[in-house]
Amino acid sequence: MVRGEGRYVVSGGPKQDTWWLPRGVVALRVRIFEKVNGDRAVTLPGAAHGPEVFERVYAHPAADGRSAGAGLSDLFWYWLSPGPEVHQEHLEPGERYEEVAAATRRILAGSSADVTAAAGRAVARVLDTLPAGRISLVRLRDLVMPAWAEFAYELVFQEPCPPRARELITAHAEDVISALKCTGLRHPRRRARLTAYLRERVAAGDVKHELPPSLSLPEQVHYLQGTMFNTAVVQLSEATAHVLLALARHPEVQRRLAADPGDDRYLSHVLDETMRLYPLFGIAHRITTGEIPLDADTTLPPGSVVCFSYPDYHATGYDRPDAFDPDRWSTLSAKDAHHIPFGVAANRPCPAWRLSPLVLRAAVREVLDRFRLDSTASHTRSNPHRAPCLLIPRGLPAGRRLAALRRFVRLRDGVEDVTRGVRQLVLGTVMVLHARRQAPATRYFAQQPESAPHPAGRCPVPHPEGKS
Repeated sequence: MVRGEGRYVVSGGPKQDTWWLPRGVVALRVRIFEKVNGDRAVTLPGAAHGPEVFERVYAHPAADGRSAGAGLSDLFWYWLSPGPEVHQEHLEPGERYEEVAAATRRILAGSSADVTAAAGRAVARVLDTLPAGRISLVRLRDLVMPAWAEFAYELVFQEPCPPRARELITAHAEDVISALKCTGLRHPRRRARLTAYLRERVAAGDVKHELPPSLSLPEQVHYLQGTMFNTAVVQLSEATAHVLLALARHPEVQRRLAADPGDDRYLSHVLDETMRLYPLFGIAHRITTGEIPLDADTTLPPGSVVCFSYPDYHATGYDRPDAFDPDRWSTLSAKDAHHIPFGVAANRPCPAWRLSPLVLRAAVREVLDRFRLDSTASHTRSNPHRAPCLLIPRGLPAGRRLAALRRFVRLRDGVEDVTRGVRQLVLGTVMVLHARRQAPATRYFAQQPESAPHPAGRCPVPHPEGKS
């Protein structure tokens, strides 16, 4: 998602499309998605409130509502089905959320050495399928997603991932992320096949971790499917694609890493800079459950939808914020910089904040040990093209074929930008309308009177007499 004039839209606005995509198509798509959430959401940081307000409001205890009352909740629940009501990221605060979050932490709590080794093995198995004697043209997200499907399976079941499970998990994750980016429609039957498989395994007691005991069997299945086999697989795939595409487009950074593969410090700088410039989340939205002051004259009332723009926040406080410069982190501290790739500790941080850097470093090392990367494709935060890239085996002379392939990648990327933009407009509109008819979040909360939200989407109101 990206920010759009104080509200938020989905799957990209003008910044994510090629300059020759007809402007009318882009503008129409943006307007459709803006209307989903209404005109009264507040986006931070913005023209009136800078990064310091973003930080204070994001960490405020009353910025803890997640789904009840947000205009986009029906759409996100529609995209994330089945089981969005027990997805960790969309549970309302309370005992159920705490129980689910604790279960996720247990699953992710392996030793650093073990998870690093598991990630390296999974990526190596994928790379073994590529030819060693010629250049391969791949979509990086598609290439690594089966590896992260295997990795997530091993975390949950503590055993090697069979091919059938890998195929079911990959198909499900691909279907979810394609729908979220509006490059494809949902396929409920494809998702249901993974649900059925997981139900058999959970019912048989095959999960090696304690699952949230207050959840029913179907809810436990949906929790695993949404948290571990959707979000975990998709986010690791997206992050890996971003890092590798950044290296492909910045050969000097890639050469430095390849020359000293044991330099963990510089590789960490590369990961930090990639996540700063291409954060996995465009917007994190929260619904306020109490009053939150914005400034001395304005307060957000309960029920306000606050949209926290990661790209805008990550662009503040840096020299040349649009430049990819890993060396900036040699003098910057991620703790002190405007840099929250895993959210903020006070408000639902990503449970994989410790694990993700470890396994991403392992994946990058495995790829660079075998290949040189090259790409002339565009690099945007959304990456709806799935990161086209040339993988050149180490020691293979590139020759004229590389030049021809580079031209092909550039040309195809430009053509696909146009056709994809129109497809996103059509498919996105169809899914918005379908989600509105189904209204999964609205109907769910209507049946949960104890969870009834505050009046949603209200505008900020001034304090009486202008006082805080």
